[in-house]
Amino acid sequence: MKITGIICEYNPLHTGHKKQLDYIRSVYPDGGIVCLMSGNFVQRGQPAIIDKMHRAEAAVRCGADLVLELPVTAALSSAEGFAARGVEILSPFCGALCFGAENADKEKLLSTVQLLLSDAFPQYLREELDKGKSFPTARQAALEHMGADASLLEMPNNILAVEYCKAIIKQGSAMEPMPIARKGSYHDTIANTADPSATAVRQLMAGGNNWSAYVPGEAATCFENAPLHTLAVGEKAILGKLRTMTDEEFEALPYGSEGLWRKLMHAARKEANLEAIIAATKSKRYTRTRLDRMILCAFLGITEETLSSPAPYVRVLAFNDRGRQMLNMAKESGRFVNIGQRTDAPYQQLEDRCGALYGLFAKDIAEPANAEDHRRVHYIRSES
Repeated sequence: MKITGIICEYNPLHTGHKKQLDYIRSVYPDGGIVCLMSGNFVQRGQPAIIDKMHRAEAAVRCGADLVLELPVTAALSSAEGFAARGVEILSPFCGALCFGAENADKEKLLSTVQLLLSDAFPQYLREELDKGKSFPTARQAALEHMGADASLLEMPNNILAVEYCKAIIKQGSAMEPMPIARKGSYHDTIANTADPSATAVRQLMAGGNNWSAYVPGEAATCFENAPLHTLAVGEKAILGKLRTMTDEEFEALPYGSEGLWRKLMHAARKEANLEAIIAATKSKRYTRTRLDRMILCAFLGITEETLSSPAPYVRVLAFNDRGRQMLNMAKESGRFVNIGQRTDAPYQQLEDRCGALYGLFAKDIAEPANAEDHRRVHYIRSES
């Protein structure tokens, strides 16, 4: 069975994601589709608007066969870490990795990766970083010096696409890169019916507006009664954590190099809200997303050491009959654990903490600290 992997967040799953699932099914009608999906906290450093179980069920009902949870230590990594961990998890049983890109030219993506992996690139990058540029800006400038079309890395889906390809090459993975064109804008705040952005759909949901036209019917059924979660609801909880952290706890945070942890610490002890803290900490050298992830890691108690340690297992969230076959094929690895199944691994403590704290972001109905304990894997029988 040809198995195609997708590294995703589905925050939330919208019509553009359904097109990707349908495309894979058209190419491999008898193959399997496995989605490695961020859990309740996502790479942009915020809580997912809908919990992982509703999103996992929606993915299977929209065409996936198996949904696994991308560990939170991978989900809150940089784009490079996010992609590398995802590729490492999927490589043992997937023959292809499908991903969206504004420029879906596989050869152009791979040629950019070859330059990034060349011996000459680190020196060019260091020269640009020494000018005080942020990493993304310095990387683009370095590529331009090497004669590449650096505009490729100005677009968010292309950035992840390049990172997926880079991870596949560096890890010697047998997965075939399978880019598809991502239409519409990743950051659009006004929803487009044909190709909506997740940002626009989240805004509609959070604002109590009608979002159903931008979500597949199968997913809308899963989402319509699901509790919504927003960063704004949990802001005071985050501030409470930041205001009580010690110097040593700030210093241990990920993304805090070059004294950034100290700037964040001083801002957290002075400013009244998150936006003011970020404004006081941010400079042109650091991206907003980096600061958002750093603050969320502080709230969740994730240190640099924790973030850099691979999770010992991967949670199974949802599957259908074909997905069950895929699990049986891969179970010899011993890496898959059903949602709700307890383990003795220290990573379980981090999962417990994340599960208990996610409920603090619930928009309308307060969630108990042990809500995660009652979640069970979704088994969705295939239509006969």
